[in-house]
Amino acid sequence: MTAPLAITVRGLTKVFSGRKVVDGFDMDVPTGAIYGFLGPNGSGKTTTIRMMCGLLTPDGGTGACLGHDILTQSRRIKEEVGYMTQRFSLYEDLTIRENLDFIARMYRLPGRRSRVAQALADLGLTDRASQLAGSLSGGWKQRLALAACMIHDPKLLLLDEPTAGVDPKARREFWDEIRRLAATGVTVLVSTHYMDEAIQCDFIAYIAYGRKLIDGRAQDIPGRIGLLTFRLSGADLPEAEARLRAIPGLQVARFGAVLRISGTDRAMLEAATAPERARGLTVQEVPAGLEEAFIYLMAGSTDNFAPAPP
Repeated sequence: MTAPLAITVRGLTKVFSGRKVVDGFDMDVPTGAIYGFLGPNGSGKTTTIRMMCGLLTPDGGTGACLGHDILTQSRRIKEEVGYMTQRFSLYEDLTIRENLDFIARMYRLPGRRSRVAQALADLGLTDRASQLAGSLSGGWKQRLALAACMIHDPKLLLLDEPTAGVDPKARREFWDEIRRLAATGVTVLVSTHYMDEAIQCDFIAYIAYGRKLIDGRAQDIPGRIGLLTFRLSGADLPEAEARLRAIPGLQVARFGAVLRISGTDRAMLEAATAPERARGLTVQEVPAGLEEAFIYLMAGSTDNFAPAPP
């Protein structure tokens, strides 16, 4: 059975200073999905997400979010959205509890004290409730920010570069919590340019220079492009890397003690790696990854802020 859609938009467009920062964006987001928006800085990820959720008025296009029209019912949408910004935006001179109580007052939540206590418990913040927010480490600030944007039980959660500057343990715990929320039916949109966050998502949309390059289930993206990858290991990798980088049309990346060579032309890949195999390197075909898919797609994209050709 197909999941109902939390968001459906068609032709979303946004223009700033005469430039299209988002150009004809279409998307359907299933309810309860974790949907990642992957792209370089300045690619239009955050602008797109804000338009999809009625937080920013598009210059063109239509859509619905949580059953509400994004053009005419943005206030209704905002009441059901939790938004976690990239930069910590709560009051650093208030305690954790005081910050959550303030947010609860803004939403006019009934049973405010119990809602705050539950939010503290859900994110493991109870023992630190009296600590000033400004004294928290990056990981604990992240937990507080998530507690604040979830205290009113939103149906949709927006995360803008959510784990920038936090340690690997805090990042893992954060994503464990996001998956728990998604399992309860909360839809999650994540803006990121980190591949290790992208692989946490159920679906991915690659965005570059205001345009959607491709979207779909994360595990299906490389196959849909037709991308193939060969892994090379052994001695003299720097020399092999230099030789392979000199071949036009190959995508070459070094990952520690291995090289990964990608492209869509199997014959070219086999011809390029055959001499390296003869030199004693181990050559093995492996599944293409999301990072390789993204680099391949970016190579064919044009910067929307680049000057027009003469």
